[in-house]
Amino acid sequence: MNNNTLLWFKTETREGKTYVFDPLRKKYVLLTPEEEVRQKVLYLLVEQLHVPSGLLAVEYSVKVNGMDKRCDAVVFGKEGQPLMIVECKAASVKLTDKVLDQAVRYHSALQPQFLLLFNGTECYCFKAASGVLSAMDHLPDYEEMMG
Repeated sequence: MNNNTLLWFKTETREGKTYVFDPLRKKYVLLTPEEEVRQKVLYLLVEQLHVPSGLLAVEYSVKVNGMDKRCDAVVFGKEGQPLMIVECKAASVKLTDKVLDQAVRYHSALQPQFLLLFNGTECYCFKAASGVLSAMDHLPDYEEMMG
């Protein structure tokens, strides 16, 4: 599927609840505050940072300390290696150290080079090098993620 053919932010109402079509999962999902943020960041990744939609997983399962967890999104390289973990929070949730700690646990399991925190208002991106996460002053596009 060509990125240009993805349909973003299409909604429908069922039984008084709003659902949004997720073009990556190819289904309607309940439009919660966190899902709204997730859809915005997925749009940003695919349409503006040029991440191929086929190399972006939504609600990706990961084992952390023997427990099943889910990353909001993971960007993969062409060889299947994780490049970036994305952690989304509802706009009402501040991106605190607690949120970063959660994302770092996912990061430790997958070892990607990048980590992105997003709540629709605030956005923080980190790059891992030699076991240290450093804040970035920009969002890397897919080419930069590939190195």
